[in-house]
Amino acid sequence: MESNSITVLVDNDSWIIPYARKLVEILREKGLDAAFADSADKVRVGWINFMLGCTRIVDDDVLQRNKHNLVVHESNLPEGRGFAPMAWQILEGKRQIPICLLEASDAVDAGDVWIRDMIALDGTELCDEWRVLQGEKTIQLCLRFVNEYKVLAPLKQEGAPSWYVRRRPVDSRLDIDKSMRDQFNLLRIVDNERYPAYFEVDGQLYTLQIFKARGGDSGA
Repeated sequence: MESNSITVLVDNDSWIIPYARKLVEILREKGLDAAFADSADKVRVGWINFMLGCTRIVDDDVLQRNKHNLVVHESNLPEGRGFAPMAWQILEGKRQIPICLLEASDAVDAGDVWIRDMIALDGTELCDEWRVLQGEKTIQLCLRFVNEYKVLAPLKQEGAPSWYVRRRPVDSRLDIDKSMRDQFNLLRIVDNERYPAYFEVDGQLYTLQIFKARGGDSGA
């Protein structure tokens, strides 16, 4: 390791930003030269570039600035490459969500895997709640890489890949002819602000937001 410089890159206004900044603070407390970057051109030369929640393709010249360029992906790679794997798996009814820390590569989500772990859900978490679990686990994996670097060994992905497509606003549409129970997992993954659940009645669209009742209170 020629440098202890670490960049934490988030190239959009993702919900992951507070967790990325928390990671930077923890790394600094450990005596490491850590910095947050909101665009790829701000990535510094150094040891690690953690790329969290990034949506843009990073040029090779940026990747070459660091010894490791690491991505967090929530699936049992090579299964579940692509977009929004956490949301898609919750929609499928899964309560054990695999999560990987892997090396960025030319092909999407195809790099060597450094760490595999799991996010445990109880089936009641709404979007804000499971994002907390996802964000905290992301920090844990990044810190494990830093702390256990000398004993970790990357493993190549084995098996045929499968893919999740990008979620669109239309994917938050409810079917008024289906029960609430049948669509509960869909309600669990909608973003109340950015991509709220919606439905249509007689040509009129309606949006629907979901929150947990406080203290068991079922009142308004």
